[in-house]
Amino acid sequence: MNFSEFIQEKTQLDGKFGFEPIEIGEYLFPFQAYITEWAIRKGRAALFEDCGMGKTVQELEWSKNVHIHTGKPVLILTPLSVASQFEKEAQQFGIDAEKSRNGKIDAPIVITNYERLHYFNPDDFGGVVCDESSILKSFDGVIKQQITDFMRKKEYRLLGTATAAPNDYTELGTSSEALGYLGYMDMLGRFFTNKKRTSHQMHGKWRDSDDGWRFRGHAEQNFWRWVSGWARALRKPSDLGFDDNGFILPKLNINNHIVKANKPAPGMLFELPAVGWQEVREERRRTIPERCQMVADLVNDTEDYAVVWCNLNDEGDLLEELIPDAKQIAGKHSDEEKEELFDAFSNGELRVLVTKPVIGAWGLNWQHANHVTYFPTDSYEQWYQAIRRVWRFGQKREVNVDVISTLGQKKVLENMQKKEQAASEMFTELVAHMNDSIQINRRHSYSKEMELPQWL
Repeated sequence: MNFSEFIQEKTQLDGKFGFEPIEIGEYLFPFQAYITEWAIRKGRAALFEDCGMGKTVQELEWSKNVHIHTGKPVLILTPLSVASQFEKEAQQFGIDAEKSRNGKIDAPIVITNYERLHYFNPDDFGGVVCDESSILKSFDGVIKQQITDFMRKKEYRLLGTATAAPNDYTELGTSSEALGYLGYMDMLGRFFTNKKRTSHQMHGKWRDSDDGWRFRGHAEQNFWRWVSGWARALRKPSDLGFDDNGFILPKLNINNHIVKANKPAPGMLFELPAVGWQEVREERRRTIPERCQMVADLVNDTEDYAVVWCNLNDEGDLLEELIPDAKQIAGKHSDEEKEELFDAFSNGELRVLVTKPVIGAWGLNWQHANHVTYFPTDSYEQWYQAIRRVWRFGQKREVNVDVISTLGQKKVLENMQKKEQAASEMFTELVAHMNDSIQINRRHSYSKEMELPQWL
């Protein structure tokens, strides 16, 4: 062991879990080939890439190489209905992959949704991929534990997500733990301190911090260098020095509509902004007819494919009734029914899809649609994912997003906009830090062979 290898081992910057790429398809863009080759060499890696950057084909290519290397099939876990999308893309590029719902293995690459993991035996696979891995935090404890246990037994692991909130250190810690690097609490102990403050300063700016965790003195650069040891983040190819040709998004038009309630809240003479979660919830329920009618008027006035996002069952039921050519995907439907309707919309057989972000906002590609309606909530991640089903690389037209709210929801809308701005700034810093760290890792090289003392 030389000094460089010793230092890399201690910093966890060189996982040594992977192998040299065996077969990389010429259909990959240069930046996709670079990231895929890096992920294969790492063996355990995370891809934090914006929507439409081609994570699907990168994950398939990684899986193909792991299968060739291990001689075992590879399992790809996806959100509901995304398995069909993976299977189609694999066929497009001549990659042998098939969807499985019951644990049957009929191809070198097996694709299934997270809820069906219990049908599979981890010993049968050489590697595992978690697509849209940020969705893991929304699963209940049983499914999440199944995924964790399954991954822990695999030598080769890959995570892929758009990372809507890169300042979510919890998610970064969870990803690290899933890949077999530092555990979440170990990560906090090494790089962070908890002073129970509501904000921390970064590059001269104060950042909100709900949990009080902030970087230790001079630990920020080391943190991002550590993250860059097992993850790559980018919003566009130029973030890694490649050409953006073909990856420039069309215009996004966000139209805010304020619906006037037919009557004010009980005991009020006129409408006032809702204060607190209880009032916001009451406001939503009281204005369901007005808000749904606004959506119906906007969607029925066009012939374009449209995605109508709702939050409540009553909203979904009423929207399905007010929009003649719409179908709703709700929690009451079976997985098979949900997949059938998702596929119908994806294939252009259904013009208007009504569903909740918690059901359908992850992983699906709907560039054939360019109209979205949305009822705002405090969740920026749901907003981001819902819009990005349509506004993503590969979209050829301008995208119109109609946000329908009431005067009482003014604070909710403002809060979501603040989170959007903060997330954009933080992702910019994340990419910058990781690129700096990548360059540092490349520059620091110690080639001189050294004999280490016995105690080391």
